[in-house]
Amino acid sequence: MTPFHALHQSGLLILPNVWDGGSAAIVREAGARALATTSAGVAWALGWPDGDVLPVDRLVQAAADIVRAARGLPVSIDMEGGYSDDPAEIAALATRLVEAGAQGINIEDGGGTPEALGTKIAAIRAAVGDALFINARCDVWLRGLAPDAPVAEAARRAGLYADAGADGFFAPGLTDTDDIAHMVAATPLPLNLMARPTLPDATTLEALGVRRLSAGSGLAQATLGRAAAVTRAFLTDGRSTPLSDEALDYGKMNGWMS
Repeated sequence: MTPFHALHQSGLLILPNVWDGGSAAIVREAGARALATTSAGVAWALGWPDGDVLPVDRLVQAAADIVRAARGLPVSIDMEGGYSDDPAEIAALATRLVEAGAQGINIEDGGGTPEALGTKIAAIRAAVGDALFINARCDVWLRGLAPDAPVAEAARRAGLYADAGADGFFAPGLTDTDDIAHMVAATPLPLNLMARPTLPDATTLEALGVRRLSAGSGLAQATLGRAAAVTRAFLTDGRSTPLSDEALDYGKMNGWMS
């Protein structure tokens, strides 16, 4: 059992998703109680696309960098689908992430079967014991896998993942208030949702019984979108003023990384 497990026992844990040591330091200084990574943000920062293609050595190094910058805050690492179909290889990667200092992981069913993810979760649990909070991501809503009965299908998967050893259940794309309430009642695991424009606010989510709210790739996309806009402006006229608008102070940022 880790301090990260305890953060899911009551209330709503708001998790900003980071992608490197610098973003981890910013989130830490903003007052986050824990950090999680966005697989998309980590991949993009390293020059790779999202989608289970990042070399695992790069992931482990990124995890170590983020843990260092987190300065003792719990860190959860997004493993996507595990970067392999072999449960033994996935369990070995999870062990390396624990050794790098991670207290949690996300692992998703994606386009695969829930039984395959259950096998992966069981292998990870056997390898790391209680050293890791395993958050099982269910893509029923993101992929429209059960349009007629998404809550029933997600609840079935939640039970399967809980039996395999998962600690949390992540349902990105779930935003309807009634469906959220039904999902909280149906899953034996703490429910994690992802920020979306139509999602209720944090106070409402906490009252519904949601235990975790993640930013997903939103912070990375917002940051990179701002960088793209400023870059285009700089290339257009070479003016320096836009570069300093809302810029972090150099000394402050350098101090955060020391």
